[in-house]
Amino acid sequence: MTMQARRLDPTPRMRQQGIALVLVLWLTVMLTVIAAGFAYSMRSEALAAGNAIGYAQARAAADGAVERTAFELSRPRLPDAWSPDGTPHAWADGAIALVASATDETAKIDLNAAGDALLRGLLVQVGGADADAAARIVDAIIDWRDADDLKRPLGAEAADYAAAGLKGPANAPFEAVVDVARVAGMTPAIYGRVVGSLTVHSRQPGINPATASREVLMSLPNADPAQVDAYLAARDEARRARTPVPPFPGAGALAAGAIQTWRIRAQASLADGVTFVREAVLRPSPDPARPLVVLAWLEGGASATATTDKKNDADGDRP
Repeated sequence: MTMQARRLDPTPRMRQQGIALVLVLWLTVMLTVIAAGFAYSMRSEALAAGNAIGYAQARAAADGAVERTAFELSRPRLPDAWSPDGTPHAWADGAIALVASATDETAKIDLNAAGDALLRGLLVQVGGADADAAARIVDAIIDWRDADDLKRPLGAEAADYAAAGLKGPANAPFEAVVDVARVAGMTPAIYGRVVGSLTVHSRQPGINPATASREVLMSLPNADPAQVDAYLAARDEARRARTPVPPFPGAGALAAGAIQTWRIRAQASLADGVTFVREAVLRPSPDPARPLVVLAWLEGGASATATTDKKNDADGDRP
């Protein structure tokens, strides 16, 4: 019995071998986990590096497309010359697909030059504001941009902003479209709907119907949706036929001609799906050492209408 018990009882050496085997197994599992984590980390870093390179390539290509578009717009008015009428132009640079378009800046409503009627039409027809709210916001916009402290009937001056715990008004022209979000009475919802139709670069009291969007055309006093849609169809047909764009009957005194200030939107897309959009506002200069003046240099979004005039280091004149 004693000898049988001794045979069943493992020796110390066998116990040590069992413990060592368990430790080796645990160590193997730990090394496997560490190796897998390292491999995953390296893969993630490689993907991030690849994305960064692709993003940089798309960004540089979009910037180059803006410069090419500005060059094409500066060429003599030959039959094949590009026009700032919103027509998209597509081409490829190696594996990068590029699309660029341009409009003159009078396609938008200038915050610093537009009158009551045009601003009110934008707020009501596009912004969805009721007549009373639109009247208050229009007066507040004009109080913001004028140099005096005289309050318009429904406007707001320094005392009104102070009472509401807000900063304003500037009593100076708007420097960027985003500043209108700070005007008394402006709501995020209204701002989001109208921002794509505004500019601070045209310096015109009216708009150019030949390049304006449907939203901008609907902002004109007494604009009728059916009339606007019919005009847009006629405008598109004229562009396809390469004939002069007809005037918009509903513009009246608020019709403005094209100016030499262009808003260019360029999109660069790589084969792997990386996309970059650049939106810039440029005007030509007579100075041969500085042929273009950059008024805005923006990163665009998925759609042109979603792009806002962000205040950044490119706002204002830039060489």
